[in-house]
Amino acid sequence: MRAPDFWQNPASWAGRFLAPVGAAFGLAGWLRWQRAAPQTAAVPVICIGNLTAGGAGKTPVALAVAAAVIGHGGHPHFLTRGYGGRLRGPVRVDPAHHSADDVGDEPLLLAPVAPTWVARDRVAGARAAVAAGASAIIMDDGFQNPSLRKSLSLVVVDAATGMGNGRLLPAGPLREPVARGLGRADAIILIGTGDAPGLFPHGATARCPVLRARPVATDAAATWRGRRMLAFAGIGRPEKFFATLEQTGAVIVDRRAFPDHHPYRPDEIATLRADARRLAAIPVTTSKDAARLPADARHGIAVLPIRLSWDDPAAFEALLLPILNRRDRDGR
Repeated sequence: MRAPDFWQNPASWAGRFLAPVGAAFGLAGWLRWQRAAPQTAAVPVICIGNLTAGGAGKTPVALAVAAAVIGHGGHPHFLTRGYGGRLRGPVRVDPAHHSADDVGDEPLLLAPVAPTWVARDRVAGARAAVAAGASAIIMDDGFQNPSLRKSLSLVVVDAATGMGNGRLLPAGPLREPVARGLGRADAIILIGTGDAPGLFPHGATARCPVLRARPVATDAAATWRGRRMLAFAGIGRPEKFFATLEQTGAVIVDRRAFPDHHPYRPDEIATLRADARRLAAIPVTTSKDAARLPADARHGIAVLPIRLSWDDPAAFEALLLPILNRRDRDGR
């Protein structure tokens, strides 16, 4: 779905009208936590979550965490629900055999970096990962899921949009009240530029470390300067993709925004290709969108390669040291 405009407007009548439904949603979430009996995995669990619906940037953070763990000699496995996929799992993702219809788009991005498990039952997924040799489990999403105890919880926030109108779903973008969520966070990761409106209301300050990172194009896009591009994306905030693409020096001649996790139809791809030819441009999209394209539709469509650039890389590494030290102590 595409986030409604009123999610960013605290004065919107739609948000006020839906506020009682949001309150009921928040109460249901609170009761779920009260009744939960979290299970402890045999290895550390690092959770990458957020407080809002939509694309805050969890997957790039999960990939950065995995790279850091691997760089220190660890063997991380990803664990995700597989939003948008039909398989309940636990199932280990195989990009050669699974499609986005099977497992969702994010797992197809994670699997080339480290073994990736899709499991609606996170405890069962964690057990499968441990049995397969994981020394650490990285949860892409799952911050609001109480079934599995987390060793480290990183809350990812879009620095530009923050908490939106401050209301709970469906009256606003919040999955849970900000104070409740931050009370479980070990660190906050602000992605992009901005002051994350609503994250610290009434002058409040963070009670955990706050790190900043920005999505930047990798060196693989160094030759894009001056090239004409027709950019399209179906992610939480397509504007972030467009802005990162502009940083490469590419000339965006047209922009097409689709709903988050949009399943592209053959006629839509044909239209994008035809419009790109008419504009003498190259069609380009995100890696998440490319994962949702049928294999025979990817030819000739460029994919923007990105990574996270940390304002303070040492602080990011320091967050993981307790996890790495635990691995060393346990001899895993």
